[in-house]
Amino acid sequence: MRSCDGAVLVPINTRFRSEDAAYVLAQSDSVALIIAARSGPIDYLGMVLQMLPSLGSTGAQTLELTGLRHIIVLGDDPVPGTIPWSALLAGGTALPDATLRARIDAVDPDATAFITYTSGTTGFPKGVMHCHNIVRNVIDRAYRMAITPADAILMYLPLYHLYGFSEGMLMSMATGARQLIMQSFDADESLRLLAAERATIVDGFDTHFKDLLEAYRRCPCDVSSIRTGILATGMASSIPIAREARSLFGSLLSGYGMSEIGVGAALSAIDSTEEQCVEASGYPAPGYEIKIIEPEMGLEQPPGAAGEILVRGYMLMQGYYRKPKETAKAIDSGGWLHSGDMGLLRSDGHLRFMGRYKDMLKIGGENVDPLEVEAYLLSHPAIKAAAVVGCPDTRLSEVAVAFVLLQANQKITAQEVAEYCRGKIASYKIPRHLFVLEEFPMTGSGKVQKVKLREEARRRLGTI
Repeated sequence: MRSCDGAVLVPINTRFRSEDAAYVLAQSDSVALIIAARSGPIDYLGMVLQMLPSLGSTGAQTLELTGLRHIIVLGDDPVPGTIPWSALLAGGTALPDATLRARIDAVDPDATAFITYTSGTTGFPKGVMHCHNIVRNVIDRAYRMAITPADAILMYLPLYHLYGFSEGMLMSMATGARQLIMQSFDADESLRLLAAERATIVDGFDTHFKDLLEAYRRCPCDVSSIRTGILATGMASSIPIAREARSLFGSLLSGYGMSEIGVGAALSAIDSTEEQCVEASGYPAPGYEIKIIEPEMGLEQPPGAAGEILVRGYMLMQGYYRKPKETAKAIDSGGWLHSGDMGLLRSDGHLRFMGRYKDMLKIGGENVDPLEVEAYLLSHPAIKAAAVVGCPDTRLSEVAVAFVLLQANQKITAQEVAEYCRGKIASYKIPRHLFVLEEFPMTGSGKVQKVKLREEARRRLGTI
């Protein structure tokens, strides 16, 4: 995407496949796409050619992607209709300094700088717009965590997520800290790299730290260089992991954030107690306000009472790109973002995140909207109706479980559904289990009772 104030960055989930990626490219009005021709077994150039069959003949345009004008490819072989990465670099080097400075000076710091896509209740990813305030957000957190050029950040979080984007790339740019970037998360390789490079900061979700702890028990190594990091947690199920992680890695902080409000809307401090860092989700960061309301009546809750978490502050998103109705639902007239998360404010002012009011799934740190998965399942000719819920998983926190109603005289298996989805939607979105029903449990108003389906999934899978 491009605005009159400069190009707008739109990171795309590298686990997306053709249909996911095409949606983001079209919805964001992107004009240029930068890809690696291949990364490991993934043929990204092949995916682009699938989305843009006219590439190399009439240009990179289809009916749905008419705005996409430039394809920049990192690869060894030239591709007709695309721009080699080397040519892009050469063009940038040739730009006069005065011209570059004039373009920099013309940028409005309050203009949209990047759009990150997150799944939402509409059933399709929403583009969360942010301006350059993210720079202040990163610098504030760097100061609070005392990050300097002497630090080395172990970064296995995906850079297309706001978490990895801010704590990885932007944190190094803002502080000069060295970045140890991994292509993907592997616990054993992470510990090897940590020890070899003397990393000082490690961030992640409880899922990552659980795997790191297990890898350490298999093969202990020197992790004494780690001095801090953020373990995004707060749910009761994560407390044992957080406590053990702190005993091994040192003064890990806890925090709360989301794409719409930035990383670290709440964050503990290096001198916070272990209990505050393990059983809470941080203290409201400078420039943020947090309150808890009873979601039905909207009444503010006193300390210790659970309700919906509302957040207001300078890092609040500008809105969802080209989705004004969804934006109005998320941000009220007082400027408060309604997170859809359940939590409470403790007597010491710390936030405790307790779970989600919404049906959103959290699979290995990835947000998955069940409505999006259901919409794709309905494109299968044998499936008449679909409902997707989450079921607890010891490693990924949750996995997707699909309940389906079939068309007359049709049969289907979980393996067939997985094959149908593979290559079309991200692998973590693919239902791990499939159950065929004769009918769904319904409410009096005609809505599927997903609470009952979650209970049924746990019963069938033996998790209750």
